[in-house]
Amino acid sequence: MVDMFLMQLRNTAVIMGVFALIGLLLQKKSAVDVFSGTVKTIIGFLIFNIGSDAMSAQVTIFSDMFNRAFSVSGVVTQVEVATSLALQTYGTEVALVMLVGFVCNVLVAKFTPFKAIFLTGQHFLYFSCVLALVFIGLGAPFMVTVLLGGLVLGVCGAALPMLCQPFVDKVAGGRTFAIGHFNAIGYMIAGYCGKLFAKKNDADLAKGAVEERELPEFFKLFKDFVFSVALFMIVLFYIVTIACLVTGHFNDVVNESTGATLAGQYFGNDLWWLWPFLAGLKFAAGMSVLIFGVRQFIAEITAAFVGISEKLVPNALPAVDCPAIFPFAPNAVIIGFIGSFLGGLAAMALMVLFHSETIMIPAAGICFFSGGTCGVMGYAYGGWRGAALGSFLIGIVLCAGPLLLYPLFSGLGIAGASFPNVDYNVIGSIVYGIGSFFQ
Repeated sequence: MVDMFLMQLRNTAVIMGVFALIGLLLQKKSAVDVFSGTVKTIIGFLIFNIGSDAMSAQVTIFSDMFNRAFSVSGVVTQVEVATSLALQTYGTEVALVMLVGFVCNVLVAKFTPFKAIFLTGQHFLYFSCVLALVFIGLGAPFMVTVLLGGLVLGVCGAALPMLCQPFVDKVAGGRTFAIGHFNAIGYMIAGYCGKLFAKKNDADLAKGAVEERELPEFFKLFKDFVFSVALFMIVLFYIVTIACLVTGHFNDVVNESTGATLAGQYFGNDLWWLWPFLAGLKFAAGMSVLIFGVRQFIAEITAAFVGISEKLVPNALPAVDCPAIFPFAPNAVIIGFIGSFLGGLAAMALMVLFHSETIMIPAAGICFFSGGTCGVMGYAYGGWRGAALGSFLIGIVLCAGPLLLYPLFSGLGIAGASFPNVDYNVIGSIVYGIGSFFQ
């Protein structure tokens, strides 16, 4: 029963639909408008998920090939893996922390200046895992874990998105939505990194003018974001594919039950010279679908949110997943992805150099979504230089940051994977430090 309940809480499309339904009902719309707006919101988010899943599939393949080609092993900074491990043992605590967190989020948004209402269910789940594990690691009683964990989660859901809101507003051209992704501290830092490169007249430049003036000549070739995304991903896939060929990992067996090789499992054939080209195009196609979905559900949820803002939570902001910001600066997303991945590799090299007991491996998926968003935040004021610097620095933190709480989590049986985003580790470490003091 708990597992079924948790699965519904994780379904962000349902959460989006419920909020749209409430908002439209509060506006006393007609039954047709309520039904249409709710369905369009859910469909838009489902389209968004289809694009996200398509990109994630290609990024997962890239990450696996990279690790094989360069013989990297250690703890993966993959939040989905760490979450699944936590749910196996502490599912009840996590589910209840998440439920209390949702309620607290709305209450905090109503009665405090922090007005974000967090609509990204899966990220609420991930942070619920972190907070539940921290309190469990402190030896807190069940009810203390649920209530205090939910309270911290609710406050963070309302407050943290506001940290990077000025940069979101700058890029989006107004205040219509917030970023519902628990890497807000990282996005804020990336945004301020961008301000280091800001020019005095940046505030007067339109978004299109910034795009035109700030990018180097080379990048101006890629005004069509689908083309630019496809080209960069094709290059990256050719690099890892050739590296696998050179190191002899191209024919690794990746499925022992079927005997499928790396080539057969991922490529479907042995035409190694063709597959990277198609993989890059698939990734770009996924991003096109994602952006179409973003435009639809953002338009619908923003309209529906008027009712919630006016009736329940004045001036509330819908906090949606980070790719919602991608269409506003697609070139910065690619710069951010590459910068973040390079930052993660630099952090991993430092761990090896200083003989760290635990070696964290940067996950390409985290680098794309979190790093790409950092790129957009840095780009808001600092152009491509801000995007590169902000994403590189946060890429280091995304890879090295999990070292703070990994000993605690591994002691609870959550080993081999970690929670990478900055908010998880900063807030989790603060809670753990305070709890240890009182303990």
